[in-house]
Amino acid sequence: MKKLLKHISPLAPDDSGACSVLYELGGIVVICDAGGCAGNVCGFDEPRWFMKKSALFSAGLRDMDAILGRDDRLVSKLAKTTEQISGRFTAIVGTPVPAVIATDYKALKKMAEKKTGIPCITVETTGTHLYDRGEEAAYLALFKEFAKEKKQVKRGKVGIIGATPLNTGLAKANKIIEKYENAVCFGMDSGLDEIINVSECEKIIVISNSGIKAAEYLKEKFGIEYEFDFPCIPENVLESAKILDGKRVLIIHQQIAANALRDKINGCDVDCATWFDLDKNIAMENDIQIKNEDDLADIADNYDVIIGDIAFKKIIPIFKGEYIDFPHFAASGRMYGQ
Repeated sequence: MKKLLKHISPLAPDDSGACSVLYELGGIVVICDAGGCAGNVCGFDEPRWFMKKSALFSAGLRDMDAILGRDDRLVSKLAKTTEQISGRFTAIVGTPVPAVIATDYKALKKMAEKKTGIPCITVETTGTHLYDRGEEAAYLALFKEFAKEKKQVKRGKVGIIGATPLNTGLAKANKIIEKYENAVCFGMDSGLDEIINVSECEKIIVISNSGIKAAEYLKEKFGIEYEFDFPCIPENVLESAKILDGKRVLIIHQQIAANALRDKINGCDVDCATWFDLDKNIAMENDIQIKNEDDLADIADNYDVIIGDIAFKKIIPIFKGEYIDFPHFAASGRMYGQ
C-alpha cells in the first residue's frame, strides 16, 4: 500500500507513452486490450486526439479471447483494418492482459507481417510502468525497424527525440524547434520518413530520458552525437526562477527538463526530483527519484521553493515555502488547463 496515491491522479502509464510516440507516424496502432486501455490513452493522455487524426485502435477482444491469448483473432482484425485504411506499418502495444498471459510478441510480429504484407513493430508495455518506459521502448523499436541505411549527413540538421505531449504539454513542434535552424521532432509534426532518414542528422537532441537509449543506439549504428536539452520551459517559470537567489530549491519534472531548468538558476542550492526514471549518469549527488507521495512529503520542508506541476502541491498542504507551477502533462493532463 506504500505506493497508493491518495492526493494525485495516476501518472500516465507506459502504454500511453508508446502510443504518444507512434501517434503521428502514419501507422495503424492497435492497443492489445479488451476495450478499456484505449479509452484511457485517447481520453486522458493524448491531447492530439482532439486535433490530429491517427489510426489508433483498441483490439476490442472479448474478455476470454484476451485471457486465452487468441492471437489469430487479433491478427485477423488487424489484416481487415489494413484493407480499409492505408498504413505504412502496423504496431501492437501491450497492456496488462497480454503481460499477465505472457503473450509472444515476436510471434505476433511475424504473424501480422505475413498476414498484412507490411512491417509490424511490437511494444511490450504492461500498463504497470510509467509513460517514459513506453516511450523508450517505442523509440527504440522504430529506429531499429526503419533506420536501416546510412544517408548523407545534411549540414546543420538536428533530430529531437522525446518530443511528446506527455513530456512537453505541447501538441505541435513549433515551440520546440524554433531554437534550431534545421530541426525535426521525431513523431511530432513529422512522419515515418524522418525516422527512416535519421542518419541525415548531424546531431541529436534528447529532451527526455525516454530518448536516451534510442540516442545511444543511433550513435552506435550511425555515429550521430547527442546532447541533452529541454527547449520548451515556460517563460513564466524562467522569469520566476531568476529571482531565487540564496534559496534552497527543488525542481520536480522528468529528469532532463529538471536539469535544464537547474542550469538556468544561479545563486541557489538546487536539487532535482522525478517520479520517472532517474539516470545516474546525468544526476547530481542529491537528486531524488520519488517513488510515492510520502517521499515528497518527507523532503518538502528541506526547501524554500518547490518548482513542479501544481498537482503535486496537494501532497504537501502544509508546505510553507513558495510553490512555482512547472506543468507536466504526464502528471496532471488537462486538469489544470495545460
